[in-house]
Amino acid sequence: MDVILLIILVLIFGVALAILFIILKSNQKKDEKKEAEEIANLKSEISSLKDTLNSTINSSLGAMSTSFNNLSTGVTKDMTEALTKVDEKVGNFNQQVQLLNQSQEGITKILAGVKKYGVLAEFSLDALIKDLLPASQFMTNVKMKESTSENVEFAIKLQGDVLVPVDSHFPVEKYKAITDGYDADDKKAVADAKTKLASAFKAKAKSVNEKYIVPPKTTDFAIVYAPTESLYKELTEYQDPSTKELLTQELMKKYKVVICGPNTLSAYLQSLHMGFQSLKVQKGATEIYNHLKTISTRFAKHFDNIISLRKKLEEAMTVVDKFGTDARSITRTLENIKDPEQIEKAIKTENVERLENHPKQLKN
Repeated sequence: MDVILLIILVLIFGVALAILFIILKSNQKKDEKKEAEEIANLKSEISSLKDTLNSTINSSLGAMSTSFNNLSTGVTKDMTEALTKVDEKVGNFNQQVQLLNQSQEGITKILAGVKKYGVLAEFSLDALIKDLLPASQFMTNVKMKESTSENVEFAIKLQGDVLVPVDSHFPVEKYKAITDGYDADDKKAVADAKTKLASAFKAKAKSVNEKYIVPPKTTDFAIVYAPTESLYKELTEYQDPSTKELLTQELMKKYKVVICGPNTLSAYLQSLHMGFQSLKVQKGATEIYNHLKTISTRFAKHFDNIISLRKKLEEAMTVVDKFGTDARSITRTLENIKDPEQIEKAIKTENVERLENHPKQLKN
């Protein structure tokens, strides 16, 4: 009885194994077909993803390349224009420096005592100013006050169109009286003549103050020109008999008038001209500096854009590297799935697990 039961159990177990084997074979074929379809779909998706990624990368690189080319072209054009302007400014700057050097040589000669323009009595204020200053820096016969018909002989233009009144004065008879007193060795006559000469210049200074000194249109002082060095010497040496004050100091205090001889006025005009040239040079240097500063700023922006472009390229390369890593991982997975030994090993492992679990199910 036990033997028959054992045989029946063996037959049942064999039939079960056969049925299980048939089921496994059927499932295996279905799984292989399903896996083949999934692999085909996965390959299609990977190919589509690859095409999309390549298209996106190529589009981004093309746009960045176009942007970079446009930026580079614009910067090159701006740099060329700016450098051209700098070259022009440098040329003007060099010319102004040469003019300044020439003016400096002229004033050096004057201050060294070289009387280029002479000390003759008939030396003209007109000739002196026109010889030392360009026409744009002075005016002739200028009316300072609307309430008077008097015109100052010359007006020197300063920065801001402020004018310096310049008028000449040469009382010939009074000066001749001094020279006659010296010739006659008459000290009293010389002293009287000097007093009269001083009075004449005081009257002239007062008149100039009232007619021509009109701040802010003019400076708060004016110049009275003594056309000979000998006349200028008499004026600068004269002292008031009672106060002992120099005539030049008195005229400056009371009437804001400065007495100038040929050499002193020449030096003053030369210094003014040098000042004007220095302002032009300074202005030119400032413009050059501003152009160079603009170029520097554009260079900085250009390099910032290059750095930004480099970062974008690095990001794109990172995406490409990641895509390559993912693609290699997927490829390895596909290769493992295609390997028959791996599939067979998986099936055997699954069968053993089912056999081990079957007796337990029978006992239950």
